Parts: sequence; structure tokens; C-alpha cells
Amino acid sequence: MSVYYADDTMTLHHGDLRGVLPLLDVRPDACVTDPPFGETSAAWDVWPTGWVGLVADALPPSASLWSFGSARMFMTHLGDFAGWKFAQEMLWAKRNGTGPTSRDRLVKVHEWAYHWYRGRWSDLHHEWEREESAQPDKGYVRKTSRAAGHQRDGRANAWQDDGTRQPRSVTYVTEAPSVRYRKRHQDEKPLACVIPLVRECVPPGGLVLDPFAGSGTTGIAARMLGRRALLIEADERSCEVIATRLQDELAVGATP
Repeated sequence: MSVYYADDTMTLHHGDLRGVLPLLDVRPDACVTDPPFGETSAAWDVWPTGWVGLVADALPPSASLWSFGSARMFMTHLGDFAGWKFAQEMLWAKRNGTGPTSRDRLVKVHEWAYHWYRGRWSDLHHEWEREESAQPDKGYVRKTSRAAGHQRDGRANAWQDDGTRQPRSVTYVTEAPSVRYRKRHQDEKPLACVIPLVRECVPPGGLVLDPFAGSGTTGIAARMLGRRALLIEADERSCEVIATRLQDELAVGATP
């Protein structure tokens, strides 16, 4: 049995996703994950060949896949995403940069999350939390306009600004604090980066898959949003961290 932790909304499996996922009789609604980029000499930072295909097999015909990564990572492994369409991206702007220390490269202060999908866009769940608008015409009501000759009679484009707007196509999550000091995982993502992605592609009560669970942030985000999560993690020490975190958050209530 690979189940390391389970409760009413969460299941964590210990093992390599390539050995665990094909054996699970589940159908997640979407995937939100942060795979190893394969860009450093760290033992854990190895691109898991074949993971995109296994995730594709587990998801329904129309599904979303949000994956963190670098532009270099996605360009190197673009062929792995064959059969998926690129939709949009979110940019996490970090407060502090990370290596290299040499003077011939820029200090890296960002990471991307790319949104891939398959099937019809209209069949997928999409839900962005609208953000407050700082536009000067806040609350302005546009007058009803007459319909053009080719439009049906009575059509109008009246609208009222409610003080919010749809998030921009590239979101700069500058307010997300660093989580390195917590030392839960070497590449942990802040909740502020993960929550919008889970909300965007997974319906309320739906199931999100994270085959590289890390410190369990996708699971915490799912619980906060009223979703369920299927987590897979190969490192047993990380599984212990995730289980402890999920138990603690379940006891006190999840907070960013």
C-alpha cells in the first residue's frame, strides 16, 4: 500500500508517480504541480521522464494542467507536452533572487506557471478571483448604446463597474513571502501562488492531482478552497512533512 496519509478530502501516496499513478482508480479534474526542473546538480532535481503522459492518462479528455517551471525547462521538454495546448501563464516575482553567483548571468528572481489544456476550452472549469481595480472611473455606469444594424434589436452593452476586474493574463505575485525559512521543502511554493491555480481549474468539491507534492501546498490550497486533493510524493521525509502539515492545518484551520 502506498497510502501515507488520508482524511475526508486528502490522500497522500508515497512513491514515484510512475509506479503509483497508473495503479490508482481515480479521475482527477485537473493537475496543479511543481516538477523537478532538471537544471541543477542536486540529487532530487532530475526531470521525471514520462510524467506528463501519465498525468494525461489519469485526467479526463478535457482537462487542465498547471505546471511550475522555467522557460528553459519548458523549451527543453516541449515534446512531452504534445497533445496539450498552451493557454496562459502566471509569473511569480520573488522577493529575493537565487543563484548563480557568477557575474555572467542574471540573478533569477522569478518562476513561471504554465497552463496547458486539452479538449474544448468551454468544457473546462475556469474561476479566477477578481481583483480590486484602481481605475479612476470606479463605479462608473456606461450608458446603453443602440444596436448596430446587423445585431438583433434591443442589444445593448450597458455595464456597471463594481470596483473589480479580471486578473491580468500575467499575474505578478509580488506579495507572496518567501517560505525557505520554514525548511519544509527545498523548492516550496507560497500558498499565494498556488491558490489561484487550484481555484482556476478545479470546480468546488472537485479533485486536484499533484504528482510532486513537495511540502503539500497544493493540498492545503485545495482544502482552503473546498476542493479535494490527490498527492504523490517520492521522498519519505517530505511525506512526513506533508502529513504533519495536513494534520495541523486540519486541526487549526488552513491559513496562508
